[in-house]
Amino acid sequence: MPSLDALCTDPLFTVDQVITQPDRPFGRKQLLTAPPVKVAALRRGLPVLQPESINRDTSLKSKQFDFLVVVSFGQILSQTILDLPRIAPVNVHASLLPRWRGASPLQHAILNGDTESGVTVQIMERALDAGPILAAERTPIEPRETTTTLHDRLARMGAELLRQTLSKVLQPIPQSPDGITLCGKLTREDGRVDTHTMTAEEIDRKVRALTPWPGVSTTIDGQEVKLVETALTPEAEAVPYLCKDKTMLYLRAIKPAGRNLMSGTAWMRGRK
Repeated sequence: MPSLDALCTDPLFTVDQVITQPDRPFGRKQLLTAPPVKVAALRRGLPVLQPESINRDTSLKSKQFDFLVVVSFGQILSQTILDLPRIAPVNVHASLLPRWRGASPLQHAILNGDTESGVTVQIMERALDAGPILAAERTPIEPRETTTTLHDRLARMGAELLRQTLSKVLQPIPQSPDGITLCGKLTREDGRVDTHTMTAEEIDRKVRALTPWPGVSTTIDGQEVKLVETALTPEAEAVPYLCKDKTMLYLRAIKPAGRNLMSGTAWMRGRK
């Protein structure tokens, strides 16, 4: 919600409508849960629209607005929707475009060992994340960075960059045709690892990149476990586990199937 907060607290802007996903069942009890953006919008007294498909919703066509701002919306917008704002449809994307166009840029930056990431504010086009760039800001990816820590930092950076960009006359710059990389939606299968065929560093990257979603799981001695936190050096409460090429992965936090989260040492005591 940082981008929503940034626009709501700047007197230059008026937020007329917040559009987000419908309420969905969540958790073990599958309770119908509102998206966080909806909760934040209602707290500010803003009208909220939750279409199953924004492209089939006709209510926006009757409204007049300067910008359509998209942040992690999760739906592909039709050209009809993109043509609605008077000035531009604008997207805040969590990568340094054209690198990591697509649905999972944070995760892929960590998976591929990138040393930096950033945010890009771009004008939206029908082609995926291919629109002209309005502004970008870089940030290093720390050696023990996780998707969660990187997401939170980029969300704050993106909100401020969005506010600054829309406060000025837009100066779009076409994206370079060089350096384009793509990343799709993640599935549970992306989180499967095998200590026999993967090194400790490869598995550790997956844990840092794919926690909490889709999570990283493996089979150890016939037991299905979820690797929640790992390390590459010895730590308290972490147990060593041998991986490919005799590399050592230190298991800090584990969740065995059907059991609660536990430390590596507690899990090892249970195995004995």
